[in-house]
Amino acid sequence: MDSAHVEHDLVNVLFTEAQIQARLKEMAAQIEQDYEGEELLIVGILRGAVMVMADLARSFTRHLEMDWMAVTSYGSGTKSSGVVRILKDLDTDISGRHVVIVDEIIDTGLTLSWLTSNLTSRNPASVEIATLLRKPEALQMPVDVKYVGWDIPNEFVVGYGLDYREKYRNLRDIGTLAPHVYS
Repeated sequence: MDSAHVEHDLVNVLFTEAQIQARLKEMAAQIEQDYEGEELLIVGILRGAVMVMADLARSFTRHLEMDWMAVTSYGSGTKSSGVVRILKDLDTDISGRHVVIVDEIIDTGLTLSWLTSNLTSRNPASVEIATLLRKPEALQMPVDVKYVGWDIPNEFVVGYGLDYREKYRNLRDIGTLAPHVYS
């Protein structure tokens, strides 16, 4: 879906599809360099990271493995509940593996902090985080993020996997959702 189809729902477009693709290619190149000669498993966080994970993986010039987890700390609103639940666990044993968690956004940091701790307890060789977006002003829990696409203001954003009540995920751009939509 093009942003013109929902222009009245957006305050502005923060990043276009072309900008997102270019940044994901840069991130993939950095990850490849950091894990040169190592086998790598990237773990996408469902559902929001589907677009990021797919396009990041396609930007690699080497083999890698992929797996998925579904965790939640959100209801249908715009705020984190603070309670994390695993809805779908990994299919892969990560013991001794280099793991990069791929997410679309780090908001409060609660989910990623919990998830990093959970995966670290499974004895991987390493666990790092790659996220397309991070909201530094919204962080409630420190999270060590090695790969960040962009830092953004503490506003509610949609598109490219980011949703509001399961809508806008298929928007090609990332934009700030207008308050009249969720208030």
